[in-house]
Amino acid sequence: MRQINFVLIFAVCLLAVLFSLENPQPISIQFLPGVKVQLPLCIELLLATGIGAVTAWSFSLWNRMQIMIQSQETIRQNRSRDERIEELETDIQRYKAEILQYRLPPASEVTKGETIDTVAQ
Repeated sequence: MRQINFVLIFAVCLLAVLFSLENPQPISIQFLPGVKVQLPLCIELLLATGIGAVTAWSFSLWNRMQIMIQSQETIRQNRSRDERIEELETDIQRYKAEILQYRLPPASEVTKGETIDTVAQ
């Protein structure tokens, strides 16, 4: 993938150089009323391309930062969820131990004269 990117960047730069060699005539651009710039066409177009590239790069960084913040929040939520799951599993084990402590014997083992209170002891 890096080789493809390198070839594309090289091709764009080569085209920009060839375009610059063919268009050296100065052109004037008016930014605001009273603000006029006169530069060769190739430089003006390269500046516009550079400004566009910097703008795209800054939006890409902004997007990466948002994704990173969202992923950190998701990781934080997963940690708290995992901690809660561990707490609940510990509670389940404790409840199972309590239930086994008070477990009654099967009815077939209880003799006719015993009550539930005497069997549980």
